[in-house]
Amino acid sequence: MTYKADLHIHTVLSPCGSLEMSPQRIVDEALTKGLSIIAITDHNSTRQCRAVMEVGQEKGLWVIGGAEVNTREEIHCLTLFENLEKLELFQDYLDKYLPNIPNNPDKFGHQVWVDKDENIEGIEERTLLSGIEQSIEEVEQKVHSLGGLFIPAHIDRQMYSLIANLGFIPPSLKCDAIEVSANVKPDFFEINKIKNNYNIISNSDAHHPDQIGNRFTILKMKDTTFEDLKKAVVSG
Repeated sequence: MTYKADLHIHTVLSPCGSLEMSPQRIVDEALTKGLSIIAITDHNSTRQCRAVMEVGQEKGLWVIGGAEVNTREEIHCLTLFENLEKLELFQDYLDKYLPNIPNNPDKFGHQVWVDKDENIEGIEERTLLSGIEQSIEEVEQKVHSLGGLFIPAHIDRQMYSLIANLGFIPPSLKCDAIEVSANVKPDFFEINKIKNNYNIISNSDAHHPDQIGNRFTILKMKDTTFEDLKKAVVSG
């Protein structure tokens, strides 16, 4: 079967994010756009995943939990995990290596996470925009040690991307796929001499409800299991 997936969606927790990006609104918007699968990938945090997953289960939408990690090199990477147990372990890792730089609520908003009924459950006082104190290789190794998916994000962008910041994809880096933005140029791969060794996905990177599903990937899967998702993302 084929599934319409948007694997890069932010929530109310994200810095500069929209207060409209609550669990109920995200799931309702995704269903309206005809999506079958979404992933919650806030910057350097998995804390909003649980509530969106709960709402998705109630309404018949498969919600995968993860994070968009900003590495020491200021490279954004999508990380996706099978279940809440793996997400909690990865949150421990993020908490350990997120720098103790206070958030500026006046500039970036309050970094809160909410339950499925939009009640505030907690607030992250450290800025989630910072690069964590781990290299891209260390993040990749941690993600794979937890059985997760590791995908460098929007590699064609001029900021916070693997190509912009390193200039190449390290041969030793085990990418399960690579993500491009909606504005990727047709000759991007040729110009940057990127070999056809990776499956390419694209997602909305939504920070506002109307952006959800504006960009998506069609995945061929036998069933909606994380193992089948991994096979679909890696093999294309």
